[in-house]
Formats: sequence, C-alpha cells, structure tokens
Amino acid sequence: MFTNNSAADVTDPRTAPTPGTAPRPATETTPRAATETAPRPARETAPHPDTETTRHPATETASPSKETASRPEETGSRPYEIGSGPELIPHAGGVSADEFRAALSRLAAGVVLITALDPEDDLTDGAFPADGEVPTGEDAGMTATAFMSVSLDPPLVMVSVRNESRMDDILERQPLWAVSVLTEGQRNIAGQFSMKGRLSDRLLFASVPHVRGEQTGAALVKGALATMECRTEQRVVAGDHTLTIGRVLSAHTPHVETNPLTYFRGRYRKLG
Repeated sequence: MFTNNSAADVTDPRTAPTPGTAPRPATETTPRAATETAPRPARETAPHPDTETTRHPATETASPSKETASRPEETGSRPYEIGSGPELIPHAGGVSADEFRAALSRLAAGVVLITALDPEDDLTDGAFPADGEVPTGEDAGMTATAFMSVSLDPPLVMVSVRNESRMDDILERQPLWAVSVLTEGQRNIAGQFSMKGRLSDRLLFASVPHVRGEQTGAALVKGALATMECRTEQRVVAGDHTLTIGRVLSAHTPHVETNPLTYFRGRYRKLG
C-alpha cells in the first residue's frame, strides 16, 4: 500500500518549505509525483469478486446458485408444498455405488407395502382433500424397505421413495397414503410390487386381498402384521430419493400369529 505522507509532500500546499530552507528542485517533485501516484488507481480498483470466485471454486460449482448454497435449509429440509418437485443435491463422492450397496445390504430391514390412490384430479393447485373426505383414483403400490418410525408425539413415520418414480409423483400430489407391514407368507406381494417397468398396479391389486382405509381410501393388505394410514407432513429431498414424512392417522394390529418378512443381502428372508 501507498502512504499519504509522500503524496502530501507533492500535492498539499501546507507542506511548502518554511522560510530559511532551500526549496526542493523541480526535477525531484515531478518524477516522485509520477511514480507514487500512478499506481494508486490500479491497486484500488482490483476486482474483489474475482478473488471470491478464486478462493471458493467449490461454491461456484457445487450448486446452481450462490443463494441456494448459502441456505442449506432450503434444499435439505422444507415444509411439504403441493407441486414442489425434487431439487437434486450434488454428490461429493468418496465411495462407489457398489461399495455403498454392499455395506447397506448387511443391514436387515422389514418389508412394507406403501399404497395410495393416484388422484383423478390434478391437486397441484393446492386443493388437498378436506378432513374426512376420502379421495378417489387408481390404486398404486410400492414395496419399501426404507421405512421407519420418526416420532411418538406427534406420531410420525417416514418412507424413502426414489425421485421421479411413479410413487414419488403420486405422493407429490396426493397427501394421503397407507402402510401394510408384510408377513413372511406375503413374499409374493413384495415381489410383485417391486417389479420395474410395470404399467399399472390395477391387475396386481385384483389378486391381493385388501380393504379400503377409512381415512385415506388406500388399500390395506389383509393378513398384514400391522396397517397404518398417514397424511404427509413434510417431504425432504435427499440425493436421488425423497423422504416422505407422514402423520399416522390410524394404526391397527390384527391378531396374526406369524413372523415378519425381512430383506437381507439382496433377498427376502424369513426371521430366524
């Protein structure tokens, strides 16, 4: 940086020589003024935004906008809104997909069937079914192992659904859904509703004994270990999946003397 002392010697009249002293030669002041004042604009106009970009390249490329990157709460967690689509979060890397699958396959999980009615009318305008009003539409189902309880008060559960899947599209528009905890004797149901590329679930439901939930109208599998009806409270985008958190509206545990169906190391298995 340049100080103001030398510049003042040249440009400030108050620094004129006092009586009795010899004035500075003119040849000295001219080059000093030129050499000390010329660089000043170059240093004061250095582009600060370029420095920020250089220092934080990850911030510039990790997300679509700086505003989104500076407010992670808007991408990581947000209240459920009708028509709010998934926001993809960049993956930082560090583990391969095969390594990740192999590690998580060692975690045994229960198996549930998520069901909902694909609404006949588009609900993206915010028109949720009123309380007590049972929606109409076509039955849809999805086998899930990423299901868990979240809270006791209020009673909340969560299911992880792959982004842009049919069930994800339905749950984005339909807040009412149901869960059936499958038994080891209902392995065929789990297999049917986990098949990829199926066009419709209507024929599958024709072969599955079920009843209609009073709160949601969704199919509840007969003979399941437990059934629950839920209403979406929040949807949270998490990588290539969306976590749908629902408040449990009703829960039933029929008297069934059997073990649960489990999933371990890529296969459906019996307990014990």
